[in-house]
This record gives sequence, C-alpha cells and structure tokens, in this order.
Amino acid sequence: MKTSTLIILAVVCIILFIAPLIMFNGHGEDDGYFGGSDDAASEVIEGTGFQPWFSSIWEPPSGEIESLLFALQAAIGAIIIGYGTR
Repeated sequence: MKTSTLIILAVVCIILFIAPLIMFNGHGEDDGYFGGSDDAASEVIEGTGFQPWFSSIWEPPSGEIESLLFALQAAIGAIIIGYGTR
C-alpha cells in the first residue's frame, strides 16, 4: 500500500474513534444515553402492570458478586466451546 493510503486510513480511524467521544461529551445515563435494552424492556413491562409468577430462589448480595458469577459463566462456556471445537 502507498504511504498516502495508510495515512488516510489512519486519519479515518482516528476520526471514527474520536467522533463519538465528542458527540456524547457530558452525556450519561441520566440523559438517556448508553441505556441498555434490559432497562428499556423492564420499564415497558413494569408499565403494563405485569406481575411475575415466581421470584428468584437466591439473589446475589451485591452487584460485584453478580458480575463475578456472570464472568465465571462466560469463562466456563468459552472453555466448553473451545474444547469442543478443538
């Protein structure tokens, strides 16, 4: 590749990286940005008055434990898939 092509590609990559940072500067979840689909779906479901049929058997004591269990589940799944495709 030519040097000019590499420079143009580098500039485009830098612009693509910096543009969202500039566009959403100062905005956060309080403004409605970066909200997940789980949050949006739970708000819609709560708005309908739906009552769950059952409750959880056990709820983790903190968000960190919940994140740890989710990461552990992902790691075990990755090991199983990696071993199975070997």
